[in-house]
Amino acid sequence: MTLWGGRFTEPTDEQLRALNDSISFDRRLYRQDIMGSIAYAQAIASAGILTTDEAETIIGGLRDVLAEFEAGTFELKGDEDIHSAVERWLTERIGAVGGKLHTGRSRNDQVATDFRLWVMAATGEVDALLADLQTALVEQAEQHSDTLMPGYTHLQPAQPITAAHWLLSFFWMLARDRERLKETHRRTAVSPLGSGALAGTPFPIDRARLAADLGFHSHSQNSLDAVSDRDFAVEFTFVLALLGTHLSRLAEDVIIYSNPRFGFITLDDRYSTGSSLMPQKRNPDPLELARGKTGRLIGNVTGLLTVLKGLPSTYNKDLQEDKEAVFDSYDTIKILLPVLTAVVQTLKLNPEAMRTALTEDMLATDLADYLVQKGLPFRQAHHVVGQAVSAAAREKVGLSKLSLETLRGLSPLFEADVAEVFDFAASAARRAAPGGTAPAAVREQLAAARLSLGR
Repeated sequence: MTLWGGRFTEPTDEQLRALNDSISFDRRLYRQDIMGSIAYAQAIASAGILTTDEAETIIGGLRDVLAEFEAGTFELKGDEDIHSAVERWLTERIGAVGGKLHTGRSRNDQVATDFRLWVMAATGEVDALLADLQTALVEQAEQHSDTLMPGYTHLQPAQPITAAHWLLSFFWMLARDRERLKETHRRTAVSPLGSGALAGTPFPIDRARLAADLGFHSHSQNSLDAVSDRDFAVEFTFVLALLGTHLSRLAEDVIIYSNPRFGFITLDDRYSTGSSLMPQKRNPDPLELARGKTGRLIGNVTGLLTVLKGLPSTYNKDLQEDKEAVFDSYDTIKILLPVLTAVVQTLKLNPEAMRTALTEDMLATDLADYLVQKGLPFRQAHHVVGQAVSAAAREKVGLSKLSLETLRGLSPLFEADVAEVFDFAASAARRAAPGGTAPAAVREQLAAARLSLGR
């Protein structure tokens, strides 16, 4: 069924139908379409366009078609899109009065309304899944606030950190993702319904009440903009792409740290896979998929922006290309997050392997700080310790094995108490400023994380 065929004398070419019809993917908007239509029926009844009996008949029919969709019994019959499918069913069941529902409404403002309602619901679903992953990170971190491990920059050994500090670094990335989701929800919650095809509606519809009835916080201010605005769709796909980027970074760290050469982490068998050829293999496939699927999330943002970049004002059929990118990003994140949450929940951290991987050159900055406390400017202290590192490398010993005589040859400020520098736990503990890796600071960070979760 089409909603626009009156002026045409021939049916649409079947190949064009295959290109044009969107029912294969926009059918998932059925609930938003039907709830939007119920609210719209009430609005045009209040405006005197429908009688009370007509409104009750239409609304009753809409509730019946919703029940069929929910039960999985709704039958498509060559429908162009979800809007025509619902209207076709409605007029078949309740008669010509069903045709009054579209008075003053265009598919242009209808689909924009449906899509916004769907994205608003989707942001809430993703947010809940993110909270679960954050909780898993916190619960792991609480067990390892004193566990020492190497910290890396440029993937090169840098300084000692606590394992909890490493885990919580991803918690705060996800916290920003959740903030962006909430902001996206707020900007999406603007109703375009009542904008018509592009010029607005000639009927006295109470748009503010209609918006409130559907859960929007306001209505659009310009009908031309409202029917073509897909900023919310771009923003949603961007938020999911950035979220995917954060998940990919977490996955990459776990992949590296679970490699036997590191051995910091052991993945649960339920979240590892094997090789069809090599019996010994334990492959981190779910983490590699997280890394790989981020590419499609980024691609969806790029594709959607490219669709929008050259459109003239108001609605254009190009906008039909908005939904599949958004749906795909949502589906990708929806399947990734529970698996990654389970991976984090079941991770086994290996403190002994982490501790063994600490090397004394990671205390070079502490040695420079020692000289600073003795009064040497940091830049000079940095140079002196660089010379000490070179000397240790030449002698093939750790920094702590350099003799006091050798050290004093580099700077007379070195004294016997320099031996106190070479303590990994003390190094971490010294970084106790808020946000630092010290166990005391990490415990404060954990409290803040718990507070932000409300759990």
